Amino acid sequence: MKNNVILVVDDELEIRDALSRHFRFLGYQVKTAANGKDALDFMLKEKVDILISDVLMPVMGGVELLKAVRLQYPMVPVIMMTGYVTQENVLSCMRHGAQTCIFKPWPDMAELENNVKTALDSINTWKHKLRSLREMKPSVGEP
Repeated sequence: MKNNVILVVDDELEIRDALSRHFRFLGYQVKTAANGKDALDFMLKEKVDILISDVLMPVMGGVELLKAVRLQYPMVPVIMMTGYVTQENVLSCMRHGAQTCIFKPWPDMAELENNVKTALDSINTWKHKLRSLREMKPSVGEP
């Protein structure tokens, strides 16, 4: 289960490193990117199961990244995070299909961990349904 790939996108190296260490310790594969453009470039080459992105970043911000991911990778859950808590930031994340928006700094990683787990549970449920569907044999008389 924990061989899932999490892509952490944040322009702050300290945050990327902290999240990377934390989720690796929990057994996940973690990749990082410094901005939305680098994240999309990475996603063209490698599969990502969950995206965790900051909202405000140079080159390509998180909301722009979120829009692109919803178009190109609609099944990848996106968890947004921001240290600039404004109604516009949160509404933008909701409007463009983020799973949630978590406010930085975090008192602990529990909220982020719970959202990752919820996203993975949902992914695994859908994967199970698709496997079951593929294993079904058509009944006699069905096209």
